[in-house]
Amino acid sequence: MNRLVTSRLSRALCATRRTKSDLPVRKDVTPENAVFDKVTHTGQAWDQADYRLQRFDIAPKQINPNIAQKLIAELPPIASDDRVVFCDGGHPALGHPRVYINLHYCITFAQ
Repeated sequence: MNRLVTSRLSRALCATRRTKSDLPVRKDVTPENAVFDKVTHTGQAWDQADYRLQRFDIAPKQINPNIAQKLIAELPPIASDDRVVFCDGGHPALGHPRVYINLHYCITFAQ
């Protein structure tokens, strides 16, 4: 008897916790009224009815705006004929050490 009451009570509590999602139904979203979220570095952006947005119900989607392609476009690589080049990384007090890069391979890394 106790098990039956507990089972029914837990079902009733779980049923009251379930709420209807705020997301629109997939068939209600058309290309004209679709609202997309922020684009990630891989080019992903989902409309407001996509099920993959469930993971962002609790916390907002965090996107790093410093995409590598944009950073390279701002400051393009410098061509060099040397075997070893280095990047000093700015002022030493900032904690970025001098980094050496070996370029003695026969392949081109950046064009």
